[in-house]
Amino acid sequence: MTDRIATLIARAEQEGLLDVAYATADSPVGTLTLAATSKGLVRVSYYDTDRVLEELAGEISPRVLAAPGRLDGVRRELDEYFNGRRRDFDVAIDWSLVHTPFRRAVLERTARIPYGKTATYRDMAEAAGNRAAVRAAGSALGANPVPVVVPCHRVLRTGGDMGQYAGGVERKRYLLELEQARP
Repeated sequence: MTDRIATLIARAEQEGLLDVAYATADSPVGTLTLAATSKGLVRVSYYDTDRVLEELAGEISPRVLAAPGRLDGVRRELDEYFNGRRRDFDVAIDWSLVHTPFRRAVLERTARIPYGKTATYRDMAEAAGNRAAVRAAGSALGANPVPVVVPCHRVLRTGGDMGQYAGGVERKRYLLELEQARP
């Protein structure tokens, strides 16, 4: 990053013009697009950065700027995780992209599944207050705005099958094998 760009980013932050900072991070499961607000990490995505930026501009604020320095901590923790040196993430989460209390309850409970362990969709539904809402729990997990950090890959079908994953089943398998939590 040039000094001029760094100066522009600093000025945008100083003047309150930077609502969402974003950066990309290379990982063994592909390039991740990361975004953060002043509240914390708001998005981790496996998808095209432009698509993510459109989502953020529409749902959070159009004041989105590439500011990799604001995401250095998250990128470091992800590197440590993928290198087997981190089991828990210490980043604040901004839940702005989670639109219902049920979905937030599912994701908050998912965030507490220990490294190397798994739970079921039914477990997540029950933890969110409605044991019968298994499909709704699956939907909440599929819409997880911060995968890997909120480890929805650790949630399996009741019979032990892997189930779906928004990033694709191969990524889910990779993450489970990385943690040695094979279904």
